Amino acid sequence: MKNLKIFEATEFQNIKEIIYHSAKIYAEKIAFVIKHKEKDKTTYENITYKKLLEDINSLGTAMYYMGLNGKRVAIIGKNRYEWAIVHLANLLGGIVSVPLDKDLQYDELESSLIRSKADCIFFDEKLEEKITKIKENNHTSLTNYICMSQIEGYSSVQKLIEKGEELLKQGEKEYIQTKIDENVMNILLFTSGTTSKSKAVMLSQKNIASNIYAMQCVEDIKSTDTNIAFLPFHHIFGSTCMIMMLASGVRTVFPDGLRYIKQNLNEYKVTLFVGVPVLVEAIYKTIMKEIDKQGKTKLIKTAVAISNVLRKVHIDLRRVLFKQVIDALGGELRFVISGGAPADAKIAKGFNDLGIKTVQGYGLSETSPVICAENEKVMKNGSVGIPMINDTIEIEKPDENGIGEIKVKGPNIMLGYYEMPELTNEVLKDGWFYTGDLGYFDKKGILYITGRNKNLIVLKNGKKIFPEEIETLVNRLELVEECMVFGMPDEKDKDDVKLAVKIVYSKEEVKEKYPEKNEEELYKIVWEQIKNLNTTFPRYKHIQKLILTDEELIKTTTKKVKRQEEMKKILEHK
Repeated sequence: MKNLKIFEATEFQNIKEIIYHSAKIYAEKIAFVIKHKEKDKTTYENITYKKLLEDINSLGTAMYYMGLNGKRVAIIGKNRYEWAIVHLANLLGGIVSVPLDKDLQYDELESSLIRSKADCIFFDEKLEEKITKIKENNHTSLTNYICMSQIEGYSSVQKLIEKGEELLKQGEKEYIQTKIDENVMNILLFTSGTTSKSKAVMLSQKNIASNIYAMQCVEDIKSTDTNIAFLPFHHIFGSTCMIMMLASGVRTVFPDGLRYIKQNLNEYKVTLFVGVPVLVEAIYKTIMKEIDKQGKTKLIKTAVAISNVLRKVHIDLRRVLFKQVIDALGGELRFVISGGAPADAKIAKGFNDLGIKTVQGYGLSETSPVICAENEKVMKNGSVGIPMINDTIEIEKPDENGIGEIKVKGPNIMLGYYEMPELTNEVLKDGWFYTGDLGYFDKKGILYITGRNKNLIVLKNGKKIFPEEIETLVNRLELVEECMVFGMPDEKDKDDVKLAVKIVYSKEEVKEKYPEKNEEELYKIVWEQIKNLNTTFPRYKHIQKLILTDEELIKTTTKKVKRQEEMKKILEHK
């Protein structure tokens, strides 16, 4: 299948062009909503597109005045308006933006600041203790520390905006007039490092702008939409989507936290969101639990079956039939984009059956990030859709089933890993980026991911097992919160491995369904379910060992399991 273009979009060369264009055509529309909580009072501040550009230019002008032109500026904190304008002020002034994960441990944070050679850091007030310690230890090249809010001892974003406004009135135009070189490094982004030390990915504005254009060509994002910024901005999927929303004239709001998902969807009448599968699944499970509690599971299943038959003759009543379910999510939710990790096809199907369009995308930090996605013309459960309009994807050395390593070529491919030439040369060859992921195309040219090259379990007899494929099915079992499938060294044959699974059970489910059972009894219940699951697999894929725990798996902040660390822990406690 050829790369599709479903919607008209304007292709820009850099982020400056995107923001100026949106400030012009969406001037009085709302770009961001800021919620202010004071004691018993909650107020909402609307930032228009016009005001957004004014704030960026004022902040950027003050940053130039501080001598940050051509320097590197780190940003750390939760998703909020100040995070967005610092990142955009960096990009519109050609300053290298260094987004950092707010959940980094102190040593990792200090190391990232040293490795990135950052000159300045903008931080959330909740991180004041860590930042003060970094300042006192003085191991980094930081010369400026600016808080996103006003706190004692530090300058703030607001003060810098006010300073920039003054300078602009005095005729200071250097920042505004800066020409952008879209082909040089403008973002230095650390990967979450599930298997090794994090790598610093070098991205240009051309990389990001080309990806935004590609997404706008296929995804149904309207200027009337309200988006909720769930994906952390320090993650490339989060920050690229944030800019894509601005390119499309969308209103963006900020969540209060995972516990308040339902409340926030209602409060802002959210129409779309982009999230990692963990979040998408959490929302779906909340809906299903509510339906179950009301004793309507059978009724909904019947309605879904009838609705799917009607859709075949082009009668779509989903939004009418399932109005009550959609109303529980604010009544306006129409579009969900899942990405950042493989999602369970059953969840996407569940949302689509209810009339909430849900698509899955695939990409990496190194590809700015999306290289492949489903869209309204191409939706196939379990797939990641088709290549983006400006990308070429090929399967390297496919096996007898057409499975091989996914490689990609396009304008969104990174410049390389910062100060890691050997690693860069391993993944960038002749313009191709080798993803390290395994997959295949079906006859229609739709891509399926089977797993990660490094996670592949190869048995002594040469049989290959993709742990991700089995994990999806194990995760559907009633008591399973999360799991990891792995090869456990065989004690009888040192050259072979036995398939094993570590399962974290849901305390909530256990409390509800088996309150009287002890750990040993729970183990028997889960093991019976695993044995039943084994009957659906060929013999070589049978799980032979189970580890059951209530302790969460070790994960990155983007909720990917750190397999190497988990394996180390498992082998230590063997």
